[in-house]
Amino acid sequence: MNSREMKREILKTLVLLSVPTMIEQILSTLFQYVDTAMVGRLGERATAAVSVTTTVTWLVNSVASALGVAVLAMISKAVGGRKCGLIRQIAGHVVLVVVVCGAVMTAASVALSPWIPRWMGAEKDVQGEASRYFLIISLPLLFRAASTIFGAAIRATQDTKTPMFISMGCNFSNVLLNAMLIYGLRLGVTGAAIGSAVSYTLSGILMFRAFCRKDSLRFPWREFRVDGRILGEGISLSLPVLGTSLVSCLGYVFFAGMVSGMGTSIFAAHSIAVTAETVFYIPGYGLRTATSTLVGASLGEGNREKFQCISQISVILTVAMMCVSGAVLNIAALPLMQLFTNSAKVAVLGASMLRMVAFSEPFFGLMVVVEGIFYGLGRTRYAFFVESFSMWGIRILATFVCVELCHLDLRAVWFCMIGDNICKAVLFTVPVLTRSGRERLFDGVMRPRA
Repeated sequence: MNSREMKREILKTLVLLSVPTMIEQILSTLFQYVDTAMVGRLGERATAAVSVTTTVTWLVNSVASALGVAVLAMISKAVGGRKCGLIRQIAGHVVLVVVVCGAVMTAASVALSPWIPRWMGAEKDVQGEASRYFLIISLPLLFRAASTIFGAAIRATQDTKTPMFISMGCNFSNVLLNAMLIYGLRLGVTGAAIGSAVSYTLSGILMFRAFCRKDSLRFPWREFRVDGRILGEGISLSLPVLGTSLVSCLGYVFFAGMVSGMGTSIFAAHSIAVTAETVFYIPGYGLRTATSTLVGASLGEGNREKFQCISQISVILTVAMMCVSGAVLNIAALPLMQLFTNSAKVAVLGASMLRMVAFSEPFFGLMVVVEGIFYGLGRTRYAFFVESFSMWGIRILATFVCVELCHLDLRAVWFCMIGDNICKAVLFTVPVLTRSGRERLFDGVMRPRA
């Protein structure tokens, strides 16, 4: 296969793998949209009750997400090397990891649920409802972990359609349950939490069933033995990713805490705008998953030229898509905010923030897809250093100065967010900017295994 044919085949594969992932993530974002929009109709206090623990939820989910990155990297590399036995061995360990991870996360989240809204700076009249909401959505954490980690294993085999269909069904169930519980039974915020919890549970069960039914991942359980090498590799890959997520999410916790102190209306506008923006990230995240999978496979094959093509095409494609995404966000900012709140004040303020951030979407996409290249190579430590420096050295420090010392408005806070995203994009891109730089990255991973 010549270079042109390889590029054409890689582009085709990236599109085929990323489109179902994008659809899945759109549906996942709609999951959040439905909760935010339906609860938003109940008033600012209800919106704050749901939103105030969002960053802590991200922090909890980061454990399963980090393990999912490790699972995807390990299985995709084994798929590229056509090591069927190793794939099944890894699959056996995935089940063990899901059970342990889910149990620990559930116990910790349930135990801390009464205090988390207070720590997040929520106003007193919001704390009780926010605590109850967080408790209910934390009960099915085992199933949430199952959905994330088993989904990563399935995608690593280059099957992105199955997780998409599961997300489609679960999001549809969430819409129906929200309508029934929030409005039909008038349960308000509690109804939204119950609907989400049921949908999380359904997603975990269906993803586990799909995992078990996939021939390449089916493991003979009577022969299962814990393999220290597999666990060790998984831990070495996932710990930096978990560290990255912890640094990021703890940063978001501090960040949200500073914004929540600016008042309920401002925090509601900020939270809704952040939620509204997430759908415009999706092209980047969809291509990141596909890129990580193909990079891992090229690593398993030992094909440096293929890695070069994957890296180049994924970056160009992502930036182009995120330019379009940013343009649409700029145009649709106000109508989008009006979907989630009846408050004209909140809608106008949030829309102005969305128009600001729309111009930085290509940088965000660049950051996301290049991070996926590093994850596919198993080079997860660099992402930790980038996230630590940029989150705390730029976003948090600058926001503290703007809010606590200079008493500036929400616009200054969002400028700090944009600066953080641009800094990460630059730091991630520099090592892969040139062909020689990409060769050094690939060879550096291959050499210890030679």
